[in-house]
Amino acid sequence: MLTQSEADGLITMRKEFSGNPRINLGPGVNESHELIGETARELFLLDIWQGTIRLSKVRLQNRARTVFVLVRVDIDGAPHTNPDGARIGGSHIHLYREGFEDKWAFALDPGEFRNTTDMVQVFRDFCRRCNIVGAPPVQGRLL
Repeated sequence: MLTQSEADGLITMRKEFSGNPRINLGPGVNESHELIGETARELFLLDIWQGTIRLSKVRLQNRARTVFVLVRVDIDGAPHTNPDGARIGGSHIHLYREGFEDKWAFALDPGEFRNTTDMVQVFRDFCRRCNIVGAPPVQGRLL
């Protein structure tokens, strides 16, 4: 379990890709990429997934310490029900909350995620949201 302060610090911590990965976005992608935090002792994972039948369904998530989902974006996913019973439909973002982990979701802010039909733009916006810098070239296609 992370405290909220720890989670917030990990979310805002500057992260860089380990090595020189190639980021391919498109149908059927299911990849994890290692990220290194400001301090070499903090390692993160960036998970990328896209559906094969419903191509508009995309999931990006940033994990810390292997198991803690800090931020997850679901594009065109199923509606989500928060612990308080509120339903969030359509594309949404999950943010770590102490005591609930990634169980809380919020509607995407269109000022933060500008074009949810462009996977490359979603990827860039997600990296910005998670403070992931120096992203390698991305090869993708429109959803």
